[in-house]
Amino acid sequence: MTYTSEQEYLAHYLKTDYDTPLFTVDMAIFSVAKGQLQVLMIQRSNFPEKGKWALPGGFVNLRTDSDLMATAHRKLVEKTGINSPYLEQVETIGNHHRDPRGWSITSLYFALIDFHKFDIQESTANEKSQWHSLEEALKLDLAFDHKELLQIAFGRLGNKTRYTALPASLMPELFTLTELQTIYEIILGHTLEKKSFRRRMQEAGAVEETGQQKIVGKRPAQLFRYALKDYNFTFPRMLETPRHPCDQ
Repeated sequence: MTYTSEQEYLAHYLKTDYDTPLFTVDMAIFSVAKGQLQVLMIQRSNFPEKGKWALPGGFVNLRTDSDLMATAHRKLVEKTGINSPYLEQVETIGNHHRDPRGWSITSLYFALIDFHKFDIQESTANEKSQWHSLEEALKLDLAFDHKELLQIAFGRLGNKTRYTALPASLMPELFTLTELQTIYEIILGHTLEKKSFRRRMQEAGAVEETGQQKIVGKRPAQLFRYALKDYNFTFPRMLETPRHPCDQ
């Protein structure tokens, strides 16, 4: 059939004439607690993959979700009771084998949130939510391709940690630079040179002195506060990764 206008074409267009994939969002929600990087997981209460641990997520609602970010926030609250102020899209993945129900696409998000500010509340879904250390989570038999998604999201978090101030979002209002450095080291999985890290933070204006101190061990330590308007501040240079002995 030949159409003479856009309006006529759209009036006759039927979405059901074409195959449509399943479309979901999945979220890797990270935090730091007990000296380890933690990730929030849910235990699926329904088939497929019933009983397995998975990243929070779910299907796009075409009637109510204005965009993918709206889907991500809605599903996070439904699954975990957490309403994170910050979600960042990482990657979109789609194929015919990641979900046994059919050809599936997922839009992957990640967030880094304060473990103490966002307690898991009762969710609207009949699913158990629980923090797992990243190391522990990657050893589980996760649902679908969620181990791969978790590894991708962790890679993004590591990269963001190397060139932004995002880890500072986990700090209380006042903190020592040693405490801030520890958060960076936990996420990156290696130690940082103390003088270099402090110079990086202070020269960029990311932190400011408060004139207050607290006793750490037996010695007073200077307290700082975060000084920039948001945590996506980009440093001029990335943090270096440790050199392998073979490269030296």
